Amino acid sequence: MRVKTGHLIEGCIVSEDVFGRTSHPIVKKNTVLTNQLIDILRLFLISTVEVEKILVTGDPYIPPDVIQSEMTIKAAVNTKNNNDSEVDFTKQFLYASQEYNKQFQLWQSGIPINMSKIRFLLLPLLNEGMIDSSEIFVIHHLSNNESYPYQHAVAVGLLCGYIANKLKYPKGEVVQAALAGILADCGMAKINPRILQKKSALTIQEFAEVKNHPKYSYHMVHDLPLLKEGAKIAVLQHHERLDGSGYPISLKSNQIHPIAKIIAVADTYHAMTSERLYRKKQSPFRVLELMKQDYFGQFDLAALRALSSGIINFSIGSKIKLSNGWFGEVLFITEKSPTRPLIKLFDTEEILNLEENRNLYIEEIF
Repeated sequence: MRVKTGHLIEGCIVSEDVFGRTSHPIVKKNTVLTNQLIDILRLFLISTVEVEKILVTGDPYIPPDVIQSEMTIKAAVNTKNNNDSEVDFTKQFLYASQEYNKQFQLWQSGIPINMSKIRFLLLPLLNEGMIDSSEIFVIHHLSNNESYPYQHAVAVGLLCGYIANKLKYPKGEVVQAALAGILADCGMAKINPRILQKKSALTIQEFAEVKNHPKYSYHMVHDLPLLKEGAKIAVLQHHERLDGSGYPISLKSNQIHPIAKIIAVADTYHAMTSERLYRKKQSPFRVLELMKQDYFGQFDLAALRALSSGIINFSIGSKIKLSNGWFGEVLFITEKSPTRPLIKLFDTEEILNLEENRNLYIEEIF
């Protein structure tokens, strides 16, 4: 819906690129607005902006003066009885993330995991993501420092399901991988909330406590009847790395369950592509390249290739920003080198092959 800039609030999600007097957007689609960004829009004299009908918190957004006539946001977005097939993927994702956060708070108080509830939140999203996988590859834009912890869990579940499907896992195992992904960090509920809420760097002792969360997660899922034994083991092992550098046991290669290898890739990918307190988000192209090169030997290459294949499906035609500040459009992506596509530069219309220009990388995609 189109809203006056003066009625925007923090947490609004931009649904279309916002342009000023140039061909490059001031604010990109799927950006979560902050007060600083709203001030920038005002400085550029932007009078109206297209935004979603739901905030990043999952709450409905009904401005005092909606410019375009819109139907009131469906109450089903905020209830578990949401049967409206027209509610889009973003709204479903935000709703599921908010509901996961509520479940997390119950776990913090000692309530056991309600596996039926988790399945109810994740599986409809997973089915949608299998139909249109491009949706899964843009949800990282929705994360900010406040929403990241609970959005991360849902996103990892979806990415795990996507990777398992690409690796030709049977449908039942795809679901198990997705469920293991969303529950991998459930043990964070057993970490001291003071540590989880800390806005400064963790001490060595605090980080050591955080590293215990896979063990806590395993204990929480151990007796769940709807989760298979392999998925439970994967929850315990999702921070293990092929070269033995992971935790909590420092396992290597074939000692690690295949689903744990999938979670490791999904978990790291979403973390690095999301806005974090101490780290700026990076483009999917850049993150996958870093995971293959800088972290070579830590991640399963088959899982990385499966995840990389998703970029081919949605990125041709995407507008990008290169590491040197140039803007362009993705023209062609090869399966052999999906993070190094052909780029057409806007200013000069030059065709640039990133495979031949290794000093450059895609910094942002929108």
